[in-house]
Amino acid sequence: MPPSLSIDLFSDFVCPWCFIGGVRLEQALAGMAGEVTAEIAYHPFFLDPTTPPEGASIPDMLRKKYGAEPKQIWARAESAARESGILLDLSLQPKMYRTTAAHTLMRHAEAKGTEAALARSLFQRYFLEAANIGDAAELARIAEPHGFGRDEALELVQNEAELELTREAAISAAQGGIRGVPFFVFDGKLAVSGAQSVSVLQSAIRQALARSPSDPPLAV
Repeated sequence: MPPSLSIDLFSDFVCPWCFIGGVRLEQALAGMAGEVTAEIAYHPFFLDPTTPPEGASIPDMLRKKYGAEPKQIWARAESAARESGILLDLSLQPKMYRTTAAHTLMRHAEAKGTEAALARSLFQRYFLEAANIGDAAELARIAEPHGFGRDEALELVQNEAELELTREAAISAAQGGIRGVPFFVFDGKLAVSGAQSVSVLQSAIRQALARSPSDPPLAV
């Protein structure tokens, strides 16, 4: 039986590089079938904690921050996405939405065993179908095929106590030193930042498997 590996993945659903990084992790693990089995735990991170409830214009934000036209900024991510089999056109989604509620659903998907599938659906609906993933009804529609009843999902994404638990987890990640996503931690031994290539992720997995429990953590 192949060895088992735990993977902690910190990401946000409005981050195109997180979409790409998640797909590349899937591809890396698929290419190592028979060599390793993995359990992936998804953790919340807020790309922009100041996003207003109604969402924010991404083109306006990029022009203000970088002083360049959005299409120029998007080109690199779109090219990387195509290389990974994602037909990404970032001009399709004009707004960034709050993701506290989406991450709250993810916390509860763990017990249902549907985290990976729900994460992929959230990324696809936001980036490829321009869905408002800050909207409770939209999130309920996304969640239903992944083990959630509609009323259950609506309750979770509107429950202030549940949303606060998610915010606390995201704050903890930031306070723990995570400044950018995607961010991968393999077996608690080796950390990788960014949407690295499939080969880099596979190399990191093999390095993590080779390390002993007494070895100090590494960052790649």
